[in-house]
Amino acid sequence: MDSKQMLFPKLSLILNILVLIPVCTSLLLKFSWVNDSFGIESPARGILLSIYLAILLFSVVLLFKFDPKFVMALLLVQVVYKVLSPIMVGSLTNPVIISNLFIALFHSYSIWKLASNKG
Repeated sequence: MDSKQMLFPKLSLILNILVLIPVCTSLLLKFSWVNDSFGIESPARGILLSIYLAILLFSVVLLFKFDPKFVMALLLVQVVYKVLSPIMVGSLTNPVIISNLFIALFHSYSIWKLASNKG
């Protein structure tokens, strides 16, 4: 892949990093807005934080050691869970759901760019 083809996939990784650093920090430090968006502190919220931290870690690693197959896998999993979230929650009004759908749209374009490079 040339640098032009990697642009959007790399932007998706950067987007993950820029979103997840403040979100994970807020969850860890129990900022007041977290309860409104993610619900009260619970084991489920801790599991979600673990998933977010894993996505953050792999986004940082893949940004510096770019591998299209691994980037595609990470972004595909994110798009699937982000699109399933409003169905499972039963709402489109939660700010986390709304932002997740916009991020899923962006990641979908990056996935398309990665897939269109396949010979």
